[in-house]
Amino acid sequence: MSDVESHDDCPDEGGAGNVDKARRRLLVGSTAVVGGIGVAGAAVPFIASWNPSARARALGAPIEVDISKLKPGEMLGPIPAWRGRPVFVVRRTAETVERLVSEDADLADPDSKNAEMQPVYAKNAWRSRRPEIGVYLGLCTHLGCSPKFRGEEGTFFCVCHGSIFDLAGRVFKNKPAPDNLPVPPYRFETDNLIVIGEDEETA
Repeated sequence: MSDVESHDDCPDEGGAGNVDKARRRLLVGSTAVVGGIGVAGAAVPFIASWNPSARARALGAPIEVDISKLKPGEMLGPIPAWRGRPVFVVRRTAETVERLVSEDADLADPDSKNAEMQPVYAKNAWRSRRPEIGVYLGLCTHLGCSPKFRGEEGTFFCVCHGSIFDLAGRVFKNKPAPDNLPVPPYRFETDNLIVIGEDEETA
């Protein structure tokens, strides 16, 4: 009798105890998988909402530049980059603005006739939205070197082959560079915050 009782008290290896454990494991595993799929399904549209539109991706993601500390006669530093290219942001003095309007005899394209080099709103003597603030891609149109800012002379000077640009990015005559510095699309978010790579047409 005692042998029978002791046999009955011992759980069978293939009995109900192991079946219950296996079921628990299956339920826990299934719940984890279903939960993971649900989280992933919810995350995909959420993360996708962070991505820029196809039009914005084609232009390159815009960047924001704070010019609140930029003083007249200075160029913003460190130099920001948009689409892997340096962007020159300058705050011109009142004297420089006046000079840009009156002194153009030595410039190759003072009226910015090459429409591909700037948006419509930058087709003026200072080639910018505001006379005192200039925004230009900092790559010489000759061979792509980056000109040096010479604020005291009021120019950008390309040390590679000697091209000179005024502070509106207009190239001087008889220099290797064939065109003025390009003006990227941009807009003012506030008086001191510029969004480069986006304007009213590309937003």
